[in-house]
Amino acid sequence: MRIRLTKPAPRLSVTLVLAGVAMAAWAAWLGWDQHRDVHPDGSTTGPYEAWQVIGLGLTLLAPVCWAAFREHVPAAVFGTTIGLTVAAYYDWSDDSSGLFAIGVGMVMIGSLVVTGGLSLLIASSKRKAGDGGSGR
Repeated sequence: MRIRLTKPAPRLSVTLVLAGVAMAAWAAWLGWDQHRDVHPDGSTTGPYEAWQVIGLGLTLLAPVCWAAFREHVPAAVFGTTIGLTVAAYYDWSDDSSGLFAIGVGMVMIGSLVVTGGLSLLIASSKRKAGDGGSGR
């Protein structure tokens, strides 16, 4: 019996590329908008609008799906999560209240859950389609 060792270099490179893509997408969609909007009643919102966050999510959908379809599920999940977490930390770390750590944690957990679920869904649907849809 022959034991085949998987090569870690391609898996690591896919992970690093996805982390870079996630950081670049964060910078493109969210990195430039740093001011809060003040409404007439004195309340503030921002600094991001909903369309920016949706755009970030849709932009990352393509590389995550590509990696998961190529059966790089851990790279899709961890690369994207690491990239978004690092970008959020870098973007928010100047907050003097220290509450940015909670936001960074929420970004990490949310991206881990969403990319994990999406990647597993794509990988399992590809496996089902690969065996002729017999469900065995």
